Amino acid sequence: MNVSAVDSLLAQMQAAATTAQGGRSPPRSGPSTAPDFATLLKNSVDQIAQSQSQADSLTQKFTSGSSDVSLSDAMMALQKATITLQTGIQIRNKVVTAYTDIMNMQV
Repeated sequence: MNVSAVDSLLAQMQAAATTAQGGRSPPRSGPSTAPDFATLLKNSVDQIAQSQSQADSLTQKFTSGSSDVSLSDAMMALQKATITLQTGIQIRNKVVTAYTDIMNMQV
């Protein structure tokens, strides 16, 4: 998930919170081109899967003795995949927590 997508999602969430509290949402300049939540979620999962696949591929090439992949390349790909996966897990945990908080609110 890139930074601009996170910023866009944060802006949407802040606008929704302002509207829910009875305030007016800030005016937008021009048509909204921000992707919806489902698109952001799918893109994030795809990025995690791609990172894992790339790390697996480089690791297999290195262990098979390919001369075009160094140990540092394989290790960096593995670390990047691990960080990407952990970030996805933390985001999922925050979304689930927010969902349960909203479901527990009294109306």
